[in-house]
Amino acid sequence: MTAESSPPVSHAPVDEELERVRKALILLDPDGSRFATVLRETIDQLLNGEVTGRYDWQDLFKTEKTHAGTLVEINLQRRFRFDDGKDMDYEIAGIDVDCKYSQKFGSWMIPPEALGHLCLVVSADDYRSRWSAGLVRIRPGILNGGTNRDLKLTIKAEHRDQIVWLWRDSVLPENVLLHLDEETRNRILIPGKRQGQARVVELFRSVHGKRIGRGVVRTAAQQLDYMARVREGSPGRARPRLRPEGILILGDYPVHQAIATSLGGPVPHEGEFVAHRVVRAHPRYADRPSAQIGGELWVVAQPGDPVEEAPRLPDPQRDPAS
Repeated sequence: MTAESSPPVSHAPVDEELERVRKALILLDPDGSRFATVLRETIDQLLNGEVTGRYDWQDLFKTEKTHAGTLVEINLQRRFRFDDGKDMDYEIAGIDVDCKYSQKFGSWMIPPEALGHLCLVVSADDYRSRWSAGLVRIRPGILNGGTNRDLKLTIKAEHRDQIVWLWRDSVLPENVLLHLDEETRNRILIPGKRQGQARVVELFRSVHGKRIGRGVVRTAAQQLDYMARVREGSPGRARPRLRPEGILILGDYPVHQAIATSLGGPVPHEGEFVAHRVVRAHPRYADRPSAQIGGELWVVAQPGDPVEEAPRLPDPQRDPAS
């Protein structure tokens, strides 16, 4: 999820207002992780998997795709608490900034009223799991001609070097269902209105060592209480159901994140899970990273390792580390 910020790259004279906005945004989100989360959540919001079961951008209606730009603009403002602009969408560091989003890189539609202003151009590609965001001063010479009714124009490809990239081709949190092979995905997405719990169990049985966001769980469960499908409690829920199979499901609690780090796998961020099949750290597994859980050392199982019942994870409400 982490992105790398890039210094301004431009052949034009230094734009002091652009530089002030750039510094303000980097200060708000040094590694780009908050920005990436907004984009992931906005795409998931459009897919609305809890109701529709959709996981693929291509399944959206044309009107929903058109609405994506507005939702990105709104959700960024909510997350970063940008003030309303005087003439543009936002005011950042005292400067008016317009916001334009396109799922297709380079297809930002720039309105006539943005001429002379700064524009925050944003793109996110769910198929490549990549996103970019940069700042550019909109000048007439950098825009293509256009014939659409509202006179919106795009930035000429040869002038994209005038975009000062905040984050370029950075990692977008993965849409796990989209990137699974068809056989695994079909095994998870069991048809039927009352199959939500079974789908969530199969999700964590099938997908290990990956960060799984709440949007994926929501799409699998297709129920209002989708997070409850994972937690301890009823024997049918994912954690207790999969424990005898050696599978544990780490959440975003600090104590779980510490275990994830010790196991040497990805660490779940806010609203995410990571599942692993584990075995006790027998001497023959001494070369693998290990984590202490329930007073014993455990390692991530590899194919061919015997199945051992997984330990119960620490209760985050009681463990001091949480």
